[in-house]
Amino acid sequence: MTSVELPVLYLRRNEERRLRLGHPWVYSNEVDVARSPLTEFGAGDVVEVRAHNDRPLGSAYLNPQTLISARVFSRRPGQPLDRSLLARRIREAKALRERLFEAPYYRLIFGESDGLPGLVVDRYGDGLVVQIGTAGMERVRGDVLATLQEALSSKVMVLRNDTAGRRLEGLPGGVEIWLGDAPDYWELQENGTRFRFSPVHGQKTGWFLDHRQNRARLGPYVKGARVLDVFSYLGAWGVQAAALGAAEVVCVDASETALAEVAANAALNGLGDRVRTLAGDAFRVLKDLAEAEERFDVVVIDPPAFIKRKKDLRTGTEAYQRLNRLAMRLVTRDGFLISSSCSYRLSPQMLADLLWGSARHVDRRLQILEQGHQGPDHPIHPALPESAYLKCITARVFQ
Repeated sequence: MTSVELPVLYLRRNEERRLRLGHPWVYSNEVDVARSPLTEFGAGDVVEVRAHNDRPLGSAYLNPQTLISARVFSRRPGQPLDRSLLARRIREAKALRERLFEAPYYRLIFGESDGLPGLVVDRYGDGLVVQIGTAGMERVRGDVLATLQEALSSKVMVLRNDTAGRRLEGLPGGVEIWLGDAPDYWELQENGTRFRFSPVHGQKTGWFLDHRQNRARLGPYVKGARVLDVFSYLGAWGVQAAALGAAEVVCVDASETALAEVAANAALNGLGDRVRTLAGDAFRVLKDLAEAEERFDVVVIDPPAFIKRKKDLRTGTEAYQRLNRLAMRLVTRDGFLISSSCSYRLSPQMLADLLWGSARHVDRRLQILEQGHQGPDHPIHPALPESAYLKCITARVFQ
């Protein structure tokens, strides 16, 4: 393997322990700026990270303008971020997904968890949607895209570089068709159900693949049931519930555009007569349904992240609590609540405690039946808590 001499980024005394345990980030206040002034580096420079005693800790790329100053991509000192390394990591990631999934619909690259910090790639058949989120990965963008094309022979490649993270890194945003002609809609199959989505205009990369296994377990709960799907987006939960035998599904979202796609996806599967939509703010809609004395056998709530930063913890937790209390009021005397959170700062135990407290508040009993998390195409980096972000609890809510 290639080894080169790299500029050195020194850590302050006693700041190396977390990196020695495998964490891949170096924060700006951990850098010994007397020995390695951050002002001497450019955004995207590759460096060798060393402890205060000169012990090598690995190779990283750097951005002197951000709180996370360096992201380690290899434990080998002197490792360049070159085509050889990119190809090896992409091959490893592809081999894992092909072992786990029969059809080519999965997250191919999940940043640090796949050894490529700042890079997210979703594969949808012959198409790829790529997100490059950091200056270091942007520096090798040409090599990344060419290596992906070599490894997967994709016909279409869309760059969704419209993320908030790029702005923090000082990078321009936007959406770009890098390869081929992207149709208005792509199609995928999830758990035997067909869906269409837009990789150019949809949220994130167009679809949320991380809940696939959680949605696959819907069957026993929704058969013959009346189901409410809140924050439905394109109907991933609701349309699959109908496909698994739900008698009636109501999908709620604030976006009329998304709800039009729910209807299209229901029709795509011949389920249009069992799926209807309701537009509006989720909290307001849940209150209105409760006042109308509506009840559902199964309520699914899959909200966006209410806790994006540490300072959001209190207000975000309160929002999850209000949402779950409202949802529980709509569950029949003996029904089910499927509650999710994609805020990594809200731990699985915190979500469970929150559900228990919400049940007590509305005078209901609660049993936790299943606890799910992100699928294996979103692997968890054991030393990076931020990579374990998704929680999904299926609970029985009864009198």
